[in-house]
Amino acid sequence: MINVAIEREQSNIKSFTLTGHAGSGPEGHDLVCAAVSGISFGAVNAVFKLCEIDLDIDQAGDEGGFLKVTVPKLDNDSLLEKVTLLFEGMVVSLQTVEQDYGQYISISEK
Repeated sequence: MINVAIEREQSNIKSFTLTGHAGSGPEGHDLVCAAVSGISFGAVNAVFKLCEIDLDIDQAGDEGGFLKVTVPKLDNDSLLEKVTLLFEGMVVSLQTVEQDYGQYISISEK
């Protein structure tokens, strides 16, 4: 199962961590894994490109199954709002996957 942990500071996403493997299909053909990877990496790439900030990223090597992204302290409220909106879009997309494939993905917030 993929576990997604969202950490907030006030209402803004401070970090998110993805751990585990979906196991919904054979390696290379796991649709839940592909969806979660595409959604999360798409959001990270959007923040890099559109907000031009460096995120703190920690990920597993070739074995996969781990991604942690931390948003740096931002003093610019407009920039923080953009980053938050992009990552909130990611959360909504992940929740959609969870609604249909809840046996393979679990999302929690703290």
